[in-house]
Parts: sequence; structure tokens; C-alpha cells
Amino acid sequence: MDALPTQIDPSLNALMARGAAFLGTPYAILGGAMSWVSERNLVAALSNAGAFGVIACGAMMPDRLAEEIAATQALTDKPFGVNLITMHPNLMELVQVCLDAKVGHIVFAGGIPPGPAIKMAKDGGAKVICFAPALALAKKLVRSGADALVIEGSEAGGHIGPVSLTVLAQEILPHIRDVPVFVAGGIGRGEAILSYLEMGAAGVQIGTRFVCATECVAHPNFKRAFIRGAARDALPTVQLDDSFPVIPVRALQNGGTKRFLEHQAEIIRRYKAGEVAKDAGQLDIEHFWAGALRKAVVDGDVENGSLMAGQSVGMVTREQPAVEIIAELLEQAQAALTARRAGA
Repeated sequence: MDALPTQIDPSLNALMARGAAFLGTPYAILGGAMSWVSERNLVAALSNAGAFGVIACGAMMPDRLAEEIAATQALTDKPFGVNLITMHPNLMELVQVCLDAKVGHIVFAGGIPPGPAIKMAKDGGAKVICFAPALALAKKLVRSGADALVIEGSEAGGHIGPVSLTVLAQEILPHIRDVPVFVAGGIGRGEAILSYLEMGAAGVQIGTRFVCATECVAHPNFKRAFIRGAARDALPTVQLDDSFPVIPVRALQNGGTKRFLEHQAEIIRRYKAGEVAKDAGQLDIEHFWAGALRKAVVDGDVENGSLMAGQSVGMVTREQPAVEIIAELLEQAQAALTARRAGA
């Protein structure tokens, strides 16, 4: 097992204490669940380094998820979670797989989770983490039994909402005290972690910074694209027609981005011609993204595949072990705290 990256300052430790206690880890840092990226190797590396790895279930079927959980447990004896997409047709079976494997935390993403799924997870002994894109929904999720929340700003990679983390944090953190709230989106340095902790966040979720972890199995071409990428290169997709809502996806721009716009236009044409129902068309668009992401992450086709990345991609400058990335983040947070004290 990897040694922990650093002993943190008592004051920083106090700011992270609630989130760390909830996760059962030394540091209140959640790994963002990235399809094809957040698998056994990266998840175990993050947990072994004192953070909290999260498996991205994505489109996995129950047997495949059970296999991935078992493989992760073979690499770490530390806590980790599983991210489940609420629209998955086998959601309840996937929850049961997590419970059977004694996974301690289940993260529901991609929409408001159905009440029975939350109840099943909690009754089975797991803690439930949900994404809250607005204050009203945050309150509703807490009433529904969520044990913790993640608020993710539009700076994040992949599917995003319309509001930045700087605004969401101001809207939600002062009003949600019943459960720990983790913040996500565009976080690439420790100074940002410190500022959100001081605002009342229990911890942070980070995805993009960990793509170039040595332990991450993403194709070298995919990692090189992240190292070359700048914040301005990670842009959200455009919705072509108000009558056909499409959740924006933030990614590095390439030929695949152009092809998605063409695909979206074709689906809208077919929808308006009565050739495809709206639900089926939207599902088709999601399948496009799943295939394009695999093409980039697994096959290394960074021109035609999807390079989903958050705006913090400009802070990814080299490949390095997960334990080193976490150490850097903590050292930056501690340095900022020390500098603040010196100036007080």
C-alpha cells in the first residue's frame, strides 16, 4: 500500500474533519467518477493515498460491476465508493451488487435518484451521496435521505449544469448544514480547496487532475491531450434546438466535437420528421458520447473520440503518481493557510 502523502496542519485537518469522517479517509477528497477512467487501478490508488476513490459504473451491467468491485477490493483495503447512473435500467440490481460487496458509499448521479433506490441503499447499510444542482433540490434530496451532497459547477468535465461552482457554493453552502456537502468543478489547486472548506464545504471532488495519474489506465494519447490542453480548450457543447434539450458536455475541442453537432442535428431532424421519439433520440445521443469517450480513453483516438475534461485541465502539466498529486494539493492548501496567518 502507498504511504500517505503528508501530515496535514491541525487547522486544515479541522476544516476537512467532517468530510474525512464521513468518507472514512484521512483526506476529504473524492475522486470524480469518470467513465472508462475511474476503474480499479485509479480508484485503489486514490484510496491507498488517503483520498476516496469512486468507481464509475456507467453502463456496466450487474455482473461486470461485481467484477470491478472485487478487483478494486483486491488492490485496496481502504474505503471507496461506486457511482451509479440513475437512468440505468438495472439500477436496483446495481445497488444490490454494491450492498452484497459491502461497498460503504453509493453515489447516485445523472438525475434525482428514485426513492426506492435511496431506501434500498440505506437499509442495506450504505451511505448515500447525491448531486444537487440547485438549493431547492439539495433540500429535497436531504429530506429524501441523502447522507451527503455534491454540488458540481459548470467548470467540470463531462455532463454539466449551467451554473458555476463559485455561484452554487454561495447559494447552497450557507443553507445546507444537516449533511456534508462536497464541492466539484474546476478544482485543480490546494488554494481553491482551502477557500471552499472555509466557506463551509466538507470536502472536494476532483476528476480532471487525476486523469494523468500514473496509475490511471487511460491511453497515453488521452493523457497527452490533457497535458497539452488549456482551460479555454475545454468548452461545453451547444444545444441546437430548444425543443430538443441536450445536457451540455464539456470536452477538449476536436473532430469528435464537430461530429457530435452533426449527430445531434441528424437526431433533431429525425425527431421533427416523426422518425424517432424524444426519449429514444436523447438516449441515442447518450450512446454517442459513451462510444466516443471509449474511443478516446481506451483506443487513444483523440481526434475522433470524446476528450471530456474540466476547465482545470490547464493545471494538468505532467503524469505523476496519485499520491504525489494529493500531496501537492494538500501542500498548496497548507501554504495558503500559513501565508494567511503570517499576514494576519
